[in-house]
Amino acid sequence: MLITNAKIVTWGRPNQILDGYAVQILGNKISRIAKQQDLINEFPNEERLDANGQYLMPGLICAHTHFYGAFSRGLAIPGAAPADFPQILQKLWWPLDQSLNYEDVKYSTLVCLIDSIKHGCTTMFDHHASPNAIDGSLDVIADAVMQSGLRGVLCYEVTDRGGEEKTKKGIRENVRMIQKVTSSDFEGRINANFGIHASLTVSEKTLEDCISAVDKNVGFHIHVAEHQIDEYDSLQKTGMRVIDRLKKHQMLGNDTIIVHGVHMDMREIQLLAETKTWLSHQPRSNMNNGVGMADIDSILRMSVNVCLGNDGFSNAMWDEWRTCYLVHKLWNLDPQRMNGSSVIEITAYNNAKLASNYFPKEGKIGIIEEGSQADLILVDYKPYTEITPENLPWHILFGFRDSMVTMTMVAGRLLMKERKLLTLDEEAIRKVALERSKEVWKRYLSQVTA
Repeated sequence: MLITNAKIVTWGRPNQILDGYAVQILGNKISRIAKQQDLINEFPNEERLDANGQYLMPGLICAHTHFYGAFSRGLAIPGAAPADFPQILQKLWWPLDQSLNYEDVKYSTLVCLIDSIKHGCTTMFDHHASPNAIDGSLDVIADAVMQSGLRGVLCYEVTDRGGEEKTKKGIRENVRMIQKVTSSDFEGRINANFGIHASLTVSEKTLEDCISAVDKNVGFHIHVAEHQIDEYDSLQKTGMRVIDRLKKHQMLGNDTIIVHGVHMDMREIQLLAETKTWLSHQPRSNMNNGVGMADIDSILRMSVNVCLGNDGFSNAMWDEWRTCYLVHKLWNLDPQRMNGSSVIEITAYNNAKLASNYFPKEGKIGIIEEGSQADLILVDYKPYTEITPENLPWHILFGFRDSMVTMTMVAGRLLMKERKLLTLDEEAIRKVALERSKEVWKRYLSQVTA
């Protein structure tokens, strides 16, 4: 098809806003970008998608999320509210993930995928846990992602908290999916890495078993230093801080995603830079859990690959962008912290590099250029002040809203057009999810009140 009458935000370097141009989609890729009338003259019979003056942009990307947490919305935690992050794990997340069966995994994924399509989030890195439904759980998630038309990188979070057999099952589930994505036809839209919950819930033996189960080129996806307890636990168990511990086990590198990193020290940050390991920042989650804020400005200055996730919050990623921009000013009592250009470096450029790194055969993701993946959104934004490539970050941060997304496309396939979902039946899924969540809440309450 040809996408016409759009203002095209390329997210190239330098970024451009192209007016009077059209984009040709051929298969799953952007084939041509040229003057609109030239493409219309050259391809007069091509199907056309008229953008009606909207902004055509690369789809948004989430570097870390938890589909399984969807049914926590509105869930009441019995007794006193958790006093700190360890209590949040013990009173909310660990009983919740133990309450999930395979159908719950399916529908908690589907509601998140609907949320993603509606908000223009086209690629997600999921970190899954369902201790009583481990074997094949990543297949359930992969099937849902394939049905939705979105793009995803999947893993299962290995932990020792359920006992040795469940630890082994988690390792096997990661290995199975990593092997499956290399041999199965997922249309270039599913990949996998190796999930680990966090240093504080795994032993040295478990880390050794994880690293020995896969080839050296496999990336890991693990929470690190979200709270001080993670660092203190590692020091007590091994005499090393968490990143040093992961380096010892050869788990760092350009395919590994470290999540949060709030309480890392400078040497740990330096190790991330030296190994080109990714750090995913989740400011809404850090605020909600009261764990503090990593010094992202300094971490960027040390050339760490910082990207942005949502940790299971809504896939309205511009909300995460905006939070990133604002919270560092408040945290540091300094309005000059976290420049809008830094937010764009993290969210547009680094997230695109991360996604492209995980789908190297597909062409670049997160950029509008010839040969890149056709992961695109239309944004119905009508500025009342001039918009240029230079001031675009601040238009996004202060003007864009996720409800302005009217079209979502992945790999050249329309998933939403004129705000109408095309691949998923939102109302049917919502009705089933509503009933399933009630059962999950019952199982959750039976654990925390026992």
